[in-house]
Amino acid sequence: MKVFKQRWQIQKNWQLLFPILGLLGLLYSGYKLANLFFENIYFKISFTIIITYLLLKVTLFLFSKLEDKWKVTYRWELIAIFIVFAITGSSSVFIGRPLIKYIGITKENLNPFIYWILYIIIGLIFYQVLLVFYGWLFGQFHFFWNFEKKMLKRFGLGRFLNE
Repeated sequence: MKVFKQRWQIQKNWQLLFPILGLLGLLYSGYKLANLFFENIYFKISFTIIITYLLLKVTLFLFSKLEDKWKVTYRWELIAIFIVFAITGSSSVFIGRPLIKYIGITKENLNPFIYWILYIIIGLIFYQVLLVFYGWLFGQFHFFWNFEKKMLKRFGLGRFLNE
């Protein structure tokens, strides 16, 4: 455990929450992917383990590439950042889909091309707000606020920022 804490620069025990949540998220993703392809429980379990292992390898590879690009104080913060991105993406879909139905926009009453453009725009709006909110919730507000400012500037909305 001491080596694990040193590798991820964990100083306090509560920071172990992020690697645990990260592994649980990878395990859940592995299960959902295995569940798509297999009915047999033994195949599901076997492929859940294999897929989780592969996802872990990809994630650790991404950590090594992004560690220098994203200026964070501790390595465990990378896990928190990845968790925030995952939760934000899922949440924006869960909020955007019912909102579109509530407004009355469906594929049946609107051109599918326009429907998907509106769906993406509404999803992006919620994504921006939720990204900063979840970043604050996970203790990474400054990282995500700077990330958000860069994204708004790329969208051409940088003039609305007070800097």
